[in-house]
Amino acid sequence: MDKVKVAFIGVGGIAHAHLNNLSGFSDVEFVAMCDVDENRAKSAADRFGGKPYTDFKVMFDKEKFDALYICTPPFAHGEQEMIACEKGIPFFVEKPIAADLETALKIDEAVRKSGIITAVGYHWRYTNSAEAAKSFLSDKLVLGALGYWMGGLPGTYWWRQRKLSGGQHVEQTTHIIDLARYMIGSDAEYVQMFAASGSMTDIPDYDVDDMSVINVKFKNGAIANITSACCLSQGYKVELDVICRDIVVEITGGAARLIRRGDLQHRVEERVESRINAYQAEDRTFIDAVKSGDPSKIKSPYSDALQTHKLQMAASKSLETGRVEKVE
Repeated sequence: MDKVKVAFIGVGGIAHAHLNNLSGFSDVEFVAMCDVDENRAKSAADRFGGKPYTDFKVMFDKEKFDALYICTPPFAHGEQEMIACEKGIPFFVEKPIAADLETALKIDEAVRKSGIITAVGYHWRYTNSAEAAKSFLSDKLVLGALGYWMGGLPGTYWWRQRKLSGGQHVEQTTHIIDLARYMIGSDAEYVQMFAASGSMTDIPDYDVDDMSVINVKFKNGAIANITSACCLSQGYKVELDVICRDIVVEITGGAARLIRRGDLQHRVEERVESRINAYQAEDRTFIDAVKSGDPSKIKSPYSDALQTHKLQMAASKSLETGRVEKVE
């Protein structure tokens, strides 16, 4: 395969990060751009190539392509993934993989039956600083983690509606939740979620949480507390801190920092800066997997991302029931 022929469903927002990356790959050719907004579809096709569509079913019928990028909002997942599975087309899908659990479970079953290559956009896993953090933790017993995604309210209309986005912990803090799973090296077993609201009454059509906390017990015995907030007028903290005996590993989008005790009780720090474009790294890994048929270097295939989604959906259920919930 000299060139991988790629189609897109959803060409707004995050799609442009992938489009810009892929346009720089000499072995990628764009054949179709699909979006419910006709102007967006045409604009992307004019800039990057391929034919514009507003109906992905028509696109599937008329075009031949080797790989599909799905960059739609959480509520808009389902049918396009199922068609890709039926046609045996590898796909890359942006997080979160759905706004509910049933949709994700159906897609995962179809993926498994089809055997297609998949990747999910948990780009934090691809940073060199995250790999440095994994190295710091490789021979340590991880006791737990503290995670944060605390900042302001995104402007997209669907983000502030729980039925469309799933809430902040599903749509945004999912990066930190997934990174916690990745660093702790275990799936979740029990989850409890609490939330507070009431400060955002001036925002129309808003029913997500102003702030929330999720407590997690992992199957390997580790624990985590992950906090979300969208009520701030400024960015505050996006970070995962992993705790072991005598060390803390702090991970942000820009670096990983190991803090430990050195000789004579002195505090010692080792910092590794992120030096790579993680979006580009995940795109390159996916395209290489499609070309070679070997998905082994993909760090978040659909089946793994589903475990992150199950944790989030159990947290949502806990918020409704007021109980600790077992992760499915």
